[in-house]
Amino acid sequence: MPEDFLFLKPGDDISSAAEERRPVLIDFDGLGLKDIRPGEVSPICGRAAAKWIAAATNDTLAGYADALVTAPVNKESLHQAGVPYPGHTEMLAALTGSGNPCMAFHSDRLFISLATIHEPISAVPRLLTVEGLLRTIMLTANACRRRTGGAEPRIGVLALNPHAGEHGLFGDEETRIIAPAIAAARQSGVNADGPLVPDTAFSWLLTERLAPFDGYVAMYHDQALILFKTFAFDSGVNVTLGLPIVRTSPDHGTAFDIAWQGIASPASMASAVRLASQLVIREESHVR
Repeated sequence: MPEDFLFLKPGDDISSAAEERRPVLIDFDGLGLKDIRPGEVSPICGRAAAKWIAAATNDTLAGYADALVTAPVNKESLHQAGVPYPGHTEMLAALTGSGNPCMAFHSDRLFISLATIHEPISAVPRLLTVEGLLRTIMLTANACRRRTGGAEPRIGVLALNPHAGEHGLFGDEETRIIAPAIAAARQSGVNADGPLVPDTAFSWLLTERLAPFDGYVAMYHDQALILFKTFAFDSGVNVTLGLPIVRTSPDHGTAFDIAWQGIASPASMASAVRLASQLVIREESHVR
């Protein structure tokens, strides 16, 4: 009910609401209905979205919230507004001082993380490093331990090139970068395997078989997302690993083509809220 909410302005003290566990709605000035054009890219909306993300992140860092769940954001609107980040993940890393972020995607049957995020395909090979990939593998393993109740997870690491490079015939990133990162992860106690040939690594999804790995590491955005959204579009959740806060979001974008038509599905957002709650509970149980 509306009377259950505490309506505040930016900068107001919300500590009492946090103590009472009351829901809070913060009303930001500077954006009205006259500024919103359904389904159109707008720098005004991009600027407002960035402001809201920053405020919510700061409140979560301050302990006023246990987790952060973000709605989709239009990256072109952010760019037009002069926001120096291509998306949520990079922005949250800067706001929390977390260094290189790691984007991952969760569903009931599949957990997969990205070694690179919003990057052109042409830039991916030079962005892959042994140290960076090792960090992604370790973050993925830590996340999977929470999913498996602390049991040691199995991590599958995908190749970059067709046929996993075919012994250097189609590229040498597998031997120069991916295999050494997997070896380093194993030396650190992680049960990692690969480089896996991407075009056959997920054939089990078409059967009733259990996944051969608890988590996967993909080398670039679409290598993971084409598959993930095909099998878990309505239930999938985006999770940012390596932050000091729990953060989830839907696995889809803003869908401007169906904006304000009343046909968009809230299923992924609901899944994001549920997963954030579960992660907070698991972290609290782990601390105790």
